[in-house]
Amino acid sequence: MSAPPTPALLAVTDDTFATAVLASDRPVVVDFWAQWCPPCHAISRSLAELAEEFAGRLRVVTLNTDDNPDCTRAYRVLSLPTLLVFDRGEVVGSVVGSRPKQHLRSALSRHLPPLVG
Repeated sequence: MSAPPTPALLAVTDDTFATAVLASDRPVVVDFWAQWCPPCHAISRSLAELAEEFAGRLRVVTLNTDDNPDCTRAYRVLSLPTLLVFDRGEVVGSVVGSRPKQHLRSALSRHLPPLVG
């Protein structure tokens, strides 16, 4: 299945999750989504815009739950969309369900590293 229409977002898989998310040097937001989920598509544009806004400080990636059941089960994702925020390999935040862009910005901003210089 194809990814949601968000070219700014990197798609991760069960095979690439550890490297792209758990070993990341910055916080990573994982968007757990599915092709059949209308609310998932509704937030994809906002997430792509936020990924650009937070570039260099926070990474946003997507994971198709239908194609990647191992990570979906491991993190007990039961509702879509689910956003999990990882920092140094640990889940430090989450957003479940479709939310307006401002809510997403506020929720994700809490996990941004401070600006340097």
